[in-house]
Amino acid sequence: MPAEFILETQGLTKEFKGFVAVNHVDLKVRRGHIHALIGPNGAGKTTFFNLLTKFLPPTRGTITYNGVDITHEKPAQTARRGIVRSFQISAVFPHMTVLENVRAALQRNLGTSFHFWKPESSLSHLHDRARQLLATVGLQEFADELTVNLPYGRKRALELATTMALEPELMLLDEPTQGMGHEDVSRVTELIKKVSAGRTILMVEHNMNVVSSIADRITVLQRGAIIADGPYAEVSANPQVIEAYMGSTDTALQGAH
Repeated sequence: MPAEFILETQGLTKEFKGFVAVNHVDLKVRRGHIHALIGPNGAGKTTFFNLLTKFLPPTRGTITYNGVDITHEKPAQTARRGIVRSFQISAVFPHMTVLENVRAALQRNLGTSFHFWKPESSLSHLHDRARQLLATVGLQEFADELTVNLPYGRKRALELATTMALEPELMLLDEPTQGMGHEDVSRVTELIKKVSAGRTILMVEHNMNVVSSIADRITVLQRGAIIADGPYAEVSANPQVIEAYMGSTDTALQGAH
């Protein structure tokens, strides 16, 4: 039987010349759950993601994935284990079509390089899977559209499709609804819920309406340390959490139920 927790960090710490960005974080992410990581600006959320994906080495502490210590692995090794990060930087090629973007991600997952000079027919076996993924995120009618022409929210949906093409077991979503209008936020929130079936999601998100509607569990960071952890109702009523958000530029917790 697979372990109950897919990802665990123990005492995870990152210091930059005396500044502690991530401070002794013990986090457990339950398999099959949507787990949100929230906190005011500068709380250490992005640094924490960079530690998980190996773009930064930790100062101290351990990261365990599926029961294996991956603390000192290289980024590519960790990605091959099924940990895929998406969003904060656009992961799509603007001057390829929507379908070509998904197909390129499928090729990458197969370990084949980008054979752009090969005839179209040699890539046709990836077409069906690519179209399936586009249908999952509601983009089938945009398959032949150049990605650069897509509205912002649809680009985000395409990023979800290209992330799923890599067949992640754990998806790390970095501010998936940042900069979106209300309609796009609702659409992408529903998509995240949909694609979470059969996989685990750890997401950094500022929008409390999104967090309250889809997260099974929430961890709150402040100044690099965990100040609360639990279901939304419990966390949003925590006096320390309310105080951390007061006067910050983030969405206030109050009224986000």
